[in-house]
Amino acid sequence: MRMRVLRSCRVWVAVLALFAVGTVPCLAGEAAVLKNGFSIRHERREVVGDVTRLYVSADGSSFVDVPTAEIEHFEVAPELPASEIELKAPAFDKLRAGPFAKNAKNGAPTALIGVPTLRGGRGGWGTSSPVDLNEVVNTASGRYRLDPDLVNSVIKAESGFNVRAVSPKGAQGLMQLMPGTASQLGVPNAFDAQANVEGGTKYLRELLERYNFDLVKALAAYNAGPQQVEQFGGVPPYYETRAYVARVVRDFNKKKVAQEKAAAASSRDAAKKAASTKAHTPASKSHGSGTVTQAKVGAARVSD
Repeated sequence: MRMRVLRSCRVWVAVLALFAVGTVPCLAGEAAVLKNGFSIRHERREVVGDVTRLYVSADGSSFVDVPTAEIEHFEVAPELPASEIELKAPAFDKLRAGPFAKNAKNGAPTALIGVPTLRGGRGGWGTSSPVDLNEVVNTASGRYRLDPDLVNSVIKAESGFNVRAVSPKGAQGLMQLMPGTASQLGVPNAFDAQANVEGGTKYLRELLERYNFDLVKALAAYNAGPQQVEQFGGVPPYYETRAYVARVVRDFNKKKVAQEKAAAASSRDAAKKAASTKAHTPASKSHGSGTVTQAKVGAARVSD
């Protein structure tokens, strides 16, 4: 009788131990690496039936249920700065009311960042025909009514302007098109710089229209796929996607801030030149019945 009680106690202890393993919180700052290649950063986790609940907020108010079978492993998550978490895009607010939402093809700005000249062309990589990436981006942006600065920011985040870039998941070229997506967009050779940018820009425009020009959602869909954005009702909780969106937003806004500063400086210079000209212009002098206006313009530029 005593032996049976001991055996029964051991069984219950084992069951309770297994249950505790399934519900014990993980160490803060871990990431669940999924079989699809994405990872979800979380503060703690617990197993609920056949899913693993990942608490993405410290207070436990937000969580994501992931089928346990879809989790490859857990690992220590990299530090996530606040700038990577707050997905704010003030410069993108102009998209809804700006030329990007209109049908005019001449609405895209012409300012471009400096990018290298590449060799490519419709015939494929390595042909003798040079391709100016500035011109390629400007043409595609104008056709699909997007700001070329935005397209360049996406290219920078996707491939770092590497025409031959290939991701571990198989995305190819400047704008990292997956083979299936490239085929749907009519891009037979993703390593053709011109065709790749054309297809990627078209796809970005389609995503913008799909999400009513909410560019944060469009960028998230470009990175993780529209299905993931719709599943989570916005930017999915993948570290890679959140960091990607923040990176594009930061780069694009940085360009716009620089352009605004340059325009403001130019306006100040023009105002100072006008003031200098007025200060050096003498009053009109009368000569008989006629009037002759003598204007002596100061040639020296007024310093800031």
